Amino acid sequence: MAGAVAKRYARAVFELARDEKDLAGWGRRAERVAQALGDEETRQLLLNPSVPMEARLEALDTATKGWDTGARNLAKLLVAARRADAARDVADEYGRLVDEAEGRVQATATTAVELPAQERNRISKELAASLGRDVRLNVKVDPSIIGGLVLQFGDSLIDASVATRLQQLRRRLSSA
Repeated sequence: MAGAVAKRYARAVFELARDEKDLAGWGRRAERVAQALGDEETRQLLLNPSVPMEARLEALDTATKGWDTGARNLAKLLVAARRADAARDVADEYGRLVDEAEGRVQATATTAVELPAQERNRISKELAASLGRDVRLNVKVDPSIIGGLVLQFGDSLIDASVATRLQQLRRRLSSA
């Protein structure tokens, strides 16, 4: 989940993108910046306090030579403000804002095993029908839930995992 800093930057980028009527283009820019600034070697250089800011910005200028102006400026802004580590959260929050503006809901389904595409589609369609909105479904695999499904969308969480049911059963047995 994005922090307050990432939300402020994402909101600013979103408003600019909306004014320019280029939500998709700015989404690609934000993603490109997040990937570049998320690279471990790049992060070490850009977050190293012993490297002067001028040298960091020069290195960034060289690394982003082929980028469009918007992406370069976003990267420079984050580095100059010492917020390069927030680039991934900015891109994610920007995506959430775009989804919200376009009437979509982001949802995450966590399962113990990888879901086949047919099952992903079924979950997405059922959730969309239930919410009355388009759903962008992300699927995560977490073997610790043993089986079942944990579904998170917005502020809602539906935990139908085997691990949770076993934990509830343990509590009931220990209190009896």
